[in-house]
Amino acid sequence: MQALWMVAAAFCFALMGVCIKFASAHYNAAEIIFYRGLISMALLWWLARRKSITLGTQYPLMHAWRSFIGVLSMGFWFYSIGKLPLATAMTLNYMSSLWIAAFVVGGALMAWRPKAAGDQPALNIPLVLTVLIGFAGVLLMLRPSMDAEQLFAGIIGLLSGLMSAFAYMQVVALSRIGESEQRVVFYFAVGSAVAGGLTMLFTGASPFPGWPALWHIPIGILATAGQLFMTMAYASAITRRATLVVANLQYSGIVFGGLASIVVFGDQIPAIGWIGMALIVGSGIAATVLRKG
Repeated sequence: MQALWMVAAAFCFALMGVCIKFASAHYNAAEIIFYRGLISMALLWWLARRKSITLGTQYPLMHAWRSFIGVLSMGFWFYSIGKLPLATAMTLNYMSSLWIAAFVVGGALMAWRPKAAGDQPALNIPLVLTVLIGFAGVLLMLRPSMDAEQLFAGIIGLLSGLMSAFAYMQVVALSRIGESEQRVVFYFAVGSAVAGGLTMLFTGASPFPGWPALWHIPIGILATAGQLFMTMAYASAITRRATLVVANLQYSGIVFGGLASIVVFGDQIPAIGWIGMALIVGSGIAATVLRKG
C-alpha cells in the first residue's frame, strides 16, 4: 500500500506544480506559500477533528525545524516553477536522494585515510560515481544555452532539492517517534503560513487578479493531499525493501511533471535536457539502493 501512497503523492505534487505555474503569473512565491499554508491548516484541522486526533505535540522543536527547512525548499521550488519548464523544476526538486548520497560520500572523504595492506576500502566507489553522474545530469539540464534568469532559477531549484533532503529525513524521524501524519503536515502548514506572511511584509501583496485567485484553492488541497500521502508512505514502509520502493517511486513525479510540461504548457525541452533528467533519475534510484545496501 505504501507504493500507492507515494505514487498518489507524486501525482498530487505534479498537479500542484501545474497550478503553481498558472498562479505564478499573478502572485509571488511568498503569497502562494502563505495561502497554501492557510488552506492546508483549515483542511487538516477539519480532518483531525473528524478523526478525533489531537494536534498538540510534545516535539515542537522537531516540528519547527521540519517546517523551517520544508518552507525553504518549497519557496525555492515555487520560484523555480515560475521561471523554468515544469519538468525541469520538478526534476531539480526531486534530487534529495542524490544530495543525501553526496553527504554520505563527503563524510567518507573527510574520514578517509590511505588504507593499509589488507584493509577494506573506506570509500564506496559505486556511490561516488553515482553522485558524479547525477550532477553531470544537472549540468546538462542547466546548459549554457539558458539565459541568466533561467540559470539563476535552476540554481534555486537545485537548492530546493538540497533542502528537501533534510525535510524528508525529518519527516521520517517524526514518524518514527509516533507523530501522526496529520500532525506532521499540520505544523508544516502552520510554518508555511507564518513564513509566507512574514515574507509578504517585505515583498508586498499583488493586486487582486480576479478569477486567477482561485488557483490557491487547488494548490492548498493538492499540497495537503500530497504531504499526507508522502508521510503515510514513509511511515508505513517498515522494511528495507519497502523503504527502497517508496523512495524510488517518488521519481514518478518527474514523469507526471514532464507530461504536464509538454501537454499543458507546450514546453520544448531539447534532447540534452531529457538526457540530463534521465541521468538524475537513474542515479537517484541507484544512490538510494547503494545507500541502503
